[in-house]
Amino acid sequence: MHTSSTSTTDEAGMRVTTKGQVTIPQEIRERFGLLPHTEVRFRVDGDRVYLEKELGRSTRGDELVRHLTGRATVKLSTDEILALTRGEG
Repeated sequence: MHTSSTSTTDEAGMRVTTKGQVTIPQEIRERFGLLPHTEVRFRVDGDRVYLEKELGRSTRGDELVRHLTGRATVKLSTDEILALTRGEG
């Protein structure tokens, strides 16, 4: 981890807590899609440690869609669902 006294999107100095936790700045979380429950891994290269987002893992959205798929109890078309959503039905 590269640290600096000034905080920018590409470089930020943070402190490790007594529990071994580090807060990832919001700009970096947003830029790299690091949402809550995102799987990450640590890669060590010499005296540097890199935090990398796990690739090929399901996202939270993927998990939600998988969970909800096939759970509808009423067969409606997309147009019918939109009409109900808009208060037209």
